[in-house]
Amino acid sequence: MISVEAALGHLFALVEPLEVEEVPLRAAAGRVLARPVAATRDQPPFRTAVMDGYAVRSADIRPGAVLAVTGEAAAGHATGRAVGPGEAIRIFTGAPVPEGADRVLIQEDTERSGDAITVGAAPDPGPYIRAAGRDFRAGDTIPAPRRLRPADVVLAAAMNLLALPCTRRPEIALIATGDELVQPGETPRPDQIIASNTFGLAAMLEAEGAISRVMPVARDTAESLAGIFELARGADMIVTIGGASVGDHDLVQATARAGGMEPAFYKVAMRPGKPLMAGRLQGVPMIGLPGNPVSSMVCGQVFLLPALRVMLGLPPAPATRRRAPLAEDIAANGPREHYMRARIGPDGAITPAESQDSGLMGILASADALLVRPPHAPAAPAGTLVDYLPL
Repeated sequence: MISVEAALGHLFALVEPLEVEEVPLRAAAGRVLARPVAATRDQPPFRTAVMDGYAVRSADIRPGAVLAVTGEAAAGHATGRAVGPGEAIRIFTGAPVPEGADRVLIQEDTERSGDAITVGAAPDPGPYIRAAGRDFRAGDTIPAPRRLRPADVVLAAAMNLLALPCTRRPEIALIATGDELVQPGETPRPDQIIASNTFGLAAMLEAEGAISRVMPVARDTAESLAGIFELARGADMIVTIGGASVGDHDLVQATARAGGMEPAFYKVAMRPGKPLMAGRLQGVPMIGLPGNPVSSMVCGQVFLLPALRVMLGLPPAPATRRRAPLAEDIAANGPREHYMRARIGPDGAITPAESQDSGLMGILASADALLVRPPHAPAAPAGTLVDYLPL
């Protein structure tokens, strides 16, 4: 067995960023920007009024001064006139500030009569003008790689960019194995169960940016599994679920090797998820997950998602960990890194589930964290800070 850290290192060596494609701005949220993009114009492109009032010269503003109103400027409608001595131009928020003006006198500090205004007794000093290019200048960039958030999309739109260079979304083929499996909605025999893992993993991968291809269930024959491997050709990664152990009906390793798989590792010192394997098959990375539903979902968090992020063009890194105090005492851990289903309380403390039976999906569904216990970690009292993976 190898450590989780070593297994991640092998996985990162198997994957690499995919090619880049132009993605319309409207579809870019959540995608990974592959290279920097530059603004095509300044923002704002002109001096902008940030309050309703009058564009004036500061030198003319004193309590009781009377100024002639010579024009009007609104958002999208520049006045075309300059402000001269003793003059004011009515202006609204977002409008270009006319030449000659260096201040917006807010309308609350004026009294208007016809085509003239009188300055109030204590005018606000302002100036209520946003300088041209204060937000960004033409040529300023959005750095890459980065996953595009809504704030990045609004910035790119303001930069007048219609499409963005993003890493192509990886296609992941998910292959469940076993005679005991039927698809959701079918009527299982008394000795069969529902193939749930592929649907949970597909949801996990798609939320991170992949395209999931849920393949037909491979039965417990080498011929069936080899046929599904052929159907999976063209995928960017192949993920098998179950059949990776060493039982008489666990055929994934042997069938994959017969098909030319180049193995990278087998078995990881963790729980749940020990019978994990990886290699390269048909020229693409292949990961063999345990068939136990909780084990496969935990391995998805620990291994699949970090590998997928590299394929999307992000730097190789393990799943992000956070820290929280234990809500209760916890026993010593054994020789394998343990990912315990847990919940974060209103006070921020973490409580592991009472049962860590890896066959209980309901406990996983009620958890919002995986409490990480290092190999041979000693017993820890309540209040001890521990690492966890948010779910």
